[in-house]
Amino acid sequence: MICTSINELLDQKGITKYRLAKSSGVPQTTVIDICSGKARIEKCAGETLYKLAKVLDVPMETLVADVMEYRPGFETFKSNICHMVHDMGDLDFIAEMLESSKINELWDKRWYAESLYLLAMVDYLCRENDLPVCSEYADMRRAHLPETIYPAGILTLCAAMKSDEPKAESLNEAIPEFMRFNIVESEVRNVY
Repeated sequence: MICTSINELLDQKGITKYRLAKSSGVPQTTVIDICSGKARIEKCAGETLYKLAKVLDVPMETLVADVMEYRPGFETFKSNICHMVHDMGDLDFIAEMLESSKINELWDKRWYAESLYLLAMVDYLCRENDLPVCSEYADMRRAHLPETIYPAGILTLCAAMKSDEPKAESLNEAIPEFMRFNIVESEVRNVY
């Protein structure tokens, strides 16, 4: 549940919801809604978080840590995945991704680009290693991103040249498993 941490803090400190409301000046209905999950704590005003955190004697970040997840930029995500493949090796990477359900976890968070990139990587590595493609993701393989995602380097080159020619060239060199999802990727092996 979203508010597990605040409920745990109340238990640890022996504070009731009523006492938290009175001591913080936050309306009791708001405290109850936050603790029940009816109100999302990450949507609360900063002042409300500050008041609650002060009474609970914790940093404000502690109250939202469970629900505020860091999402790296897509280029960073891609780089991290390529490094994982390099470090783990193709077969261990494929096994780890399929056993961990990471693709579905990203999809459930609505991180579609990341999820589809990861699925494309698994499918690509399966093809490269003459392995059958996992049938579990058949429905997801029918999805594609509404806009083409180009590597940042290609976009920078287009801007510098004031031309879309690099985009056209990158499309010709793109790996099919990635292009299926509208992601332009041509090199996943050269990582430094």
